[in-house]
Amino acid sequence: MNFAAILPEIILTVGALTLMMVAAFMGRKGSSLCSWAAVALLLGAAVTLLGAPQHAGPLFGGLIEADGFSAFGKLVIYLCAAVAVVMAHNWFERDFEHAAEYPVLILLSAIGMSVMVSATNLMSLYVGLELQSLSAYVLASYRRTDERSAEAGLKYFVLGGLASGILLYGISLIYGFTGTTQFEGIAAAFEREGTQSIGLLFGLVFMLAGLAFKISAVPFHMWTPDVYEGAPTPVTAFFASAPKVAAVLLGVRVCLDAFDPAIDAWRQIMTFAALASIFLGAIAAYGQTNIKRLLAYSSINNVGFALIGLVAGGPAGASAVLFYMAIYVVMTLGTFLCVLRMKGEDGQPIETIDSLSGLSQSRPAMAGAMAMFMFSLAGIPPMFGFWPKLMVFNAAVGEGLYALAIAGILGTVIGAYYYLKIVKVMYFDAPAAPYARGQSAIEGGLIALAALVVSPLGYLLIGPLGQLTDNAAGSLF
Repeated sequence: MNFAAILPEIILTVGALTLMMVAAFMGRKGSSLCSWAAVALLLGAAVTLLGAPQHAGPLFGGLIEADGFSAFGKLVIYLCAAVAVVMAHNWFERDFEHAAEYPVLILLSAIGMSVMVSATNLMSLYVGLELQSLSAYVLASYRRTDERSAEAGLKYFVLGGLASGILLYGISLIYGFTGTTQFEGIAAAFEREGTQSIGLLFGLVFMLAGLAFKISAVPFHMWTPDVYEGAPTPVTAFFASAPKVAAVLLGVRVCLDAFDPAIDAWRQIMTFAALASIFLGAIAAYGQTNIKRLLAYSSINNVGFALIGLVAGGPAGASAVLFYMAIYVVMTLGTFLCVLRMKGEDGQPIETIDSLSGLSQSRPAMAGAMAMFMFSLAGIPPMFGFWPKLMVFNAAVGEGLYALAIAGILGTVIGAYYYLKIVKVMYFDAPAAPYARGQSAIEGGLIALAALVVSPLGYLLIGPLGQLTDNAAGSLF
């Protein structure tokens, strides 16, 4: 067995179990040690990806596969998880929660996401997804003294359990009608029977419904605004980045690997999910007054654009999805790092959009970074966020899906309103009470780095990042 190919997972597993013991024996005193050790483990796992064999092929009897596609996903996931740990370090220090357990949960969730992006079997797919989800349920309700956090965790758990049941039912139908849980065998069964088998079609629909919940695509998005608003801000930032990347990449592998012969069937489902997510995410955000709730709808909206690349299919579509998700997490984490600095003089978080009024006068650097993230999320040139949207539209046009591309462009125009509204509030409204000064130089550096990536300078990344995503997507075919 080639254990070198799963070295990142081994590092994270051993590290998580060790830090769990540290957290248990040291309590709050070990929070700083656990946090920075977790960041080191995640960065170490990301570095070992460079040395791990990326063409080891199927491992453990075909349960997972080591290829460029999974390696790219793991790299993005580990970096997002490391940022989420850094964001939470100062956040929990001032409260009574045991901050030492937080990085352990992030590590366990990262292990589950590693399995998700590598899975080539329905069993490993489900195990990875549940390991990630169980950690996420605890993270959502991490602030036990906060009613909103407890409510967010309960809603996420109940609806997540329902989605898992739907997914399992789909898996059982697929297994029942194909006699295998391997993606290759499922593809062969679809090749033989086409879309004539009603059982296979029902299994496909239920599986895609379960996956749609995990990526918060319409109509399975109902948990997202409440959970994003109620969960602690660093947890919300984590939910909006790493798990979203893992679930989208898992959906790409399932559709383009296991369900590829039935592309006409799942393309209809994903087209609906893409357009519904784009338009609901754009329109439902209009009346929001809470910045985290608005970003929840922004997340739903952006998933819709990523799904356009999946609908296009083929290497170009898969590469566009990978590119889109890589830039999306930079924009999202940058925005949440700014939201993290929205605190009153008493240190309590402020989440209203109105509190951003006149921010350009009191905190010009923060307002400038926030404006860049908003323009980039809206896909307005010359910000780099324009390029990933162009890529998914090009992929759709390349497959002759002109109506889908036009509808996506229309959705971009509609969604731009609420991003520009935040810029207007920061630059043209009368100043509100100023926020407390940010204390963390590391957070400030991360905001500056993210702003640099989404700025016009980000176009310098098109060549190397495009080559990386093309190679990763190519390993699927």
